[in-house]
Amino acid sequence: MAIENDAYAPILPGPGGSDYERYLRTDELLALQKTPDEWAHRDELLFQTVHQASELWLKHAWVEVEEARDLSGAIRLLRRACACIRYVEGFLEHLELMSPWEYQEVRRALGHGSGFDSPGFREIRRVSPPLLAAFDALRRERGLSLLEVYTEARANEDVYQIAELLTEWDERVGVWRFRHFKVVARIIGEDVVGTQGTPVDLLAGLIKNKMFPELWRVRTELTELAKQSD
Repeated sequence: MAIENDAYAPILPGPGGSDYERYLRTDELLALQKTPDEWAHRDELLFQTVHQASELWLKHAWVEVEEARDLSGAIRLLRRACACIRYVEGFLEHLELMSPWEYQEVRRALGHGSGFDSPGFREIRRVSPPLLAAFDALRRERGLSLLEVYTEARANEDVYQIAELLTEWDERVGVWRFRHFKVVARIIGEDVVGTQGTPVDLLAGLIKNKMFPELWRVRTELTELAKQSD
């Protein structure tokens, strides 16, 4: 006689046949994409998967950056945030597997949808300036100019490491935006207008913007300082 073993039966509340499904809410998660009978084109699943997954990782990134503002665990948190952006950048490769012609069918289903409306990107822009302000307060508390953060790095290792992770965060976001521009240009062309009336070539100018320009300028100052000592 078989003995019914329910030792691993679900104990968490909610729908789903297992605690894995209930904890991750997979029923809801996997219902967020259009069904085949709703597709304008079969690649809508690819398009939605890339962008929905990107929003999840962007959320993880900006939450880590927001917490990093107290600087107590900033090094660990910023490393995690930078890794998140690398993943989001990697997802863009999947969009390049779409046919430029067939994408036009997907594009008609987007309405006025645009990457400018990404909640994740909006939150990145919100949490990044306060992070820089917290860093500036820390270095001033230590009596350091930004230049001295680098020239006296060995004596102020923690401040230096945070400065470099802020630079990496800025760089990662910039590289992601550049890759996004290249994907858009590859699929719909550079001399066209986007879904919200923004010329695609305008994106090329926007990606030059930096969140922390002073952290980039200090590299030039270090080079000039080194020349003076030659």
